[in-house]
Amino acid sequence: MKLYVTRHGETAWNRRDVVCGRTDLPLTEVGLAQAEELAARAAETDIDLILTSPLLRARQTAQAVARRIGAEVIVEPLLIEQDFGAFEEGSRFDPDYQDFRQNFFRRFPGGGESVVMVASRGYTLLRALPERYPGKTPLLVSHGAFCRALHTWFADTPNEVFSRFRLENCQLMEYELL
Repeated sequence: MKLYVTRHGETAWNRRDVVCGRTDLPLTEVGLAQAEELAARAAETDIDLILTSPLLRARQTAQAVARRIGAEVIVEPLLIEQDFGAFEEGSRFDPDYQDFRQNFFRRFPGGGESVVMVASRGYTLLRALPERYPGKTPLLVSHGAFCRALHTWFADTPNEVFSRFRLENCQLMEYELL
């Protein structure tokens, strides 16, 4: 099964370089334009189903693509962004935040998730896709940390590479799910 993965368009917090996990923010004007550009690229693929995170920024991105290609949009709770707990709206460059990002089994303080917990959600979804949507080519619309964790299913990813992997806003990745 071929599948595509993207990260939502830009939000105000992306522009400020602060951590945005479960805070439900809309796309900026730049983010809306990025979503339209993504829709144009998606129209050149065989995407025929869109699964999106329940967060507004992802749903807005998914809707832009759906309008362009006429695909159904399904909200998929497993695609929600990582819960960063106490680091929400803090600097992405905070050394403590970076330490938690690089220690995969440590949960972010304040009720957050570990990287392994996010990967577990992603892997659960990947295992279910072929049975749930046989014959479909889905686009998954999600978030930076979730996309980073999902990428490890498809690529052997040492810790130092994992920490540097970044899907840009509305970047489109193509994978083959065997």
